[in-house]
This record gives sequence, structure tokens and C-alpha cells, in this order.
Amino acid sequence: MLDKLVTETRNKHTMDLDQMSIQDILQIMNKEDERVTRAIEKEIGSIEKAVYMVIQSFQNNGRLIYVGAGTSGRLGILDAVECVPTFGSPSEMVHGLIAGGMKAVSNAVEGAEDNPDFGKKDLENIDLNKNDTVIGLAASGRTPYVVGALQYANEKKAGTVGISCNTNAEISKCSQIAVELETGSEVLTGSTRLKAGTAQKMVLNMISTTAMVGIGKVYQNLMVDLKPTNHKLEERSKRIIMEATNVDYETASSYFEKANHHVKEAIVMILLQCSHEEAAEKLHGVNGFVRKALSK
Repeated sequence: MLDKLVTETRNKHTMDLDQMSIQDILQIMNKEDERVTRAIEKEIGSIEKAVYMVIQSFQNNGRLIYVGAGTSGRLGILDAVECVPTFGSPSEMVHGLIAGGMKAVSNAVEGAEDNPDFGKKDLENIDLNKNDTVIGLAASGRTPYVVGALQYANEKKAGTVGISCNTNAEISKCSQIAVELETGSEVLTGSTRLKAGTAQKMVLNMISTTAMVGIGKVYQNLMVDLKPTNHKLEERSKRIIMEATNVDYETASSYFEKANHHVKEAIVMILLQCSHEEAAEKLHGVNGFVRKALSK
């Protein structure tokens, strides 16, 4: 029942929210947000397990699939689409599903989250397989759409992770790994786009970023697999080459062109003073890990 969920209870510190000054509202919101990082810290062990699961999926040509409704679904889609330009990953590698389909990103779709069969159907439509990891997102921890998706994922022997903001969550019971973020009652009662949404977004950042590090998408702390799809990203690519190799702008630009706009290959070319073909071959032999290519 909703009335038993902490995320639905009233916050004793904001009972007079409508009478507070603007500054007081901002200060209490900021103070309440401090609970988010503490809640996440308690779940680092479970988040670590989730990262290992995702890395294993990627290594087996599987996918990371986020499943959620409302705010949770939108957060999954946001993280998924950002992986493409940041890590140069194929668009299908990290996938976001939301109850009601993509139209639900900007408009609520009535009743879409209340049917567990819809979650199953959406996974069927993208041919879920045992190499995939499904991460179910639900602040309440009980959304039927997400429960149905996780149950189906278990049937298909895919990896399953439940991320909720209540303890003893329903989605935890049907997940191999449970991440329960106790963010408490919201400043605005039941508005889980606030602390609960922030906590979920932070954990998704952690999982996708760390998993991408784990498969060689990062060198030092540089996103060397980014896709330079516009002028801004082309300039960022050149700066990354400069940072990684200590060359000047002109040299970085020259190697960026010689490497056909592949940042990793340009870095290896400069540091090993080799041809583009040799750099590409070295990287291929070590699954794209720049450090391994440099030491091979």
C-alpha cells in the first residue's frame, strides 16, 4: 500500500511549506538533499555488484536495459542516450524503456505503469536475452510495469537489478541484486522526482560510467571513445588528445585527422610514434584499452 511507503509520507520539516519564504524553502531542500549521498553510500556494495553484472553483459555482447515508469523511466532514458556521445557506444548497447512508450517521456500515459504484462511485452519487443542486464527503476519499489519486466527477465535468465527508494521493495524480491536507497520523505509529499529521482540519477551515473571504464572506454580520466558528432565535440576530442599526450593544438589536430577522428588511435599513434594502422591493430588486440595498447 502507498501509505506504508516512506517516499509517500509527509516530511515533518516542511509541514508549512506554503508559508515559508523562498530562501527557507531553498535551504530546506538543500538540507534534505544531503540525505541522498548518505543513502547511496550505504548501498555501494550492492551498486558494485550491479556494475560487475553490467560489465559481464557488455563483454558477452549483451546490453544494459533500464526499465521504469514516469520519472524513473525518464531517468533511465536520459542515462542511456548520453552513453552514445560520451562513450561512443552503439545506441542499442544501453537502452531505456518507459511505461507507455516514448510518448510518455513528455506526457503521462494513463494506466501504462499498472500492467506487469506491458513490462514483459516491451522486453519481448527488443528480444531480451540471457546476456543482457535489466535494471528496474521504481522509487516506490512496487510499480507493476517494472515488476513484470524483472520477472520476465528472470525467466529469460538475464541479469536483474532493482533500484528503489524504499526498503523491502517488491522489485527487490524479483531482482538478483537489490539497491534500496532510503532517501526518506520528500519536501513536497510524494513528489519522488526530488530526492528519490536525484538518488536514482546518481546511481545510474555510477553504474554506466564505471561499467564503461571497466570495458576500456576511458584512459586516465578522459573519455577517449567519445563520438565527435559536432564542432564542440571535435574540439573536445583535440583537447583530450593534448591532455593525454602533452602535444600542442596543431599536433593534436593533425593526428586527429590522421586517425580519422578516432581519439584513442590518435593517442596511441602519438605516444608510440606508430602508424594509424598499427595503432588500430594494437587497440584491437587489447579490446580497446589504451593503457594495455601502450604497454603491449
